[in-house]
Amino acid sequence: MDFSRFTTISLDCYGTLIDWEAGMLPILRALLTRHKCNLADPAILELYGEFEANAESGPYRTYREVLESVVWAFGERLGFQPSPSEVLALPESVPSWPPFSDTVAALRALKKRYRLAVISNIDDDLFAQTRKLLGVEFDAAVTAEQARSYKPSLHNFELALQRLGIAREQLLHAGQSIYHDVVPARSLGIATVWVNRKSARPGMGAVRAAEGHPNLEVPDLATLAKLATP
Repeated sequence: MDFSRFTTISLDCYGTLIDWEAGMLPILRALLTRHKCNLADPAILELYGEFEANAESGPYRTYREVLESVVWAFGERLGFQPSPSEVLALPESVPSWPPFSDTVAALRALKKRYRLAVISNIDDDLFAQTRKLLGVEFDAAVTAEQARSYKPSLHNFELALQRLGIAREQLLHAGQSIYHDVVPARSLGIATVWVNRKSARPGMGAVRAAEGHPNLEVPDLATLAKLATP
């Protein structure tokens, strides 16, 4: 890949910069254990990906509401009634979801050469808390709340291009999800990097499965930083 043509790198946040499996799995495991449901982590993530995508595909609702609906969907699928506190536990945990160990150093290295943006399926207030953990100032951040839509909607990427004031040929988008990031960005002619993080559900993580072909695949953000900043 010729990185010299890019002025800006946009990044997915949760799953790419933030280890959302480390954040969500303890909450969901505890929920299922209390209701005597025994599911392995890959099965939990598969159901999460299905339930989240379903909730995001209808009329816009906040990400807090999406996460609440995910908990309700687990109960409906597995035959239990979550309590009000259980429904709130997942969205309330988001600010404590940790960055991957390589995230901050990689972002700082990339920031020396590129403008950086985030395109994330998140609420503004939740991202404001996460942003404090990432160690850099972003040149733009497009949230689902601002776009009133969720990736893989093309609108989120088009809004980012508009905010950044650049041509799509100048943008490189990096994300962990083929479904949310690679497929829609490539359909707009934006070059993509698949950050194929280690996961309890290899190759997919907590997202809906999809077929897509990134321009580049890397195992983590540190590898992208090394390639993009020789």
